[in-house]
Amino acid sequence: MALLSLGGFWLGTRAASHASAEAVTPAGARLPWVEVHKGDTIWTIADAMAGPGDDPAVVATEIQRLNGLSGSLVRTGARLYVPPGLATP
Repeated sequence: MALLSLGGFWLGTRAASHASAEAVTPAGARLPWVEVHKGDTIWTIADAMAGPGDDPAVVATEIQRLNGLSGSLVRTGARLYVPPGLATP
């Protein structure tokens, strides 16, 4: 029973990470993007992109919104749209 539960959880997280890789953006929008590398998280990407005086938490929330992510899990190799006007890491 425990193995079935763990297997279902694992499949669910795989499906969620696959679905989160598909970005939801406004029609016709041309947004910059970054590729997720091993060890990257939304927070580390947001922190690297935030300029002086920018709050990385606000940048992370915007990255999640632009990409239709409900959580902070990202997959290595995924492309994430990032807010325009920020330096790419």
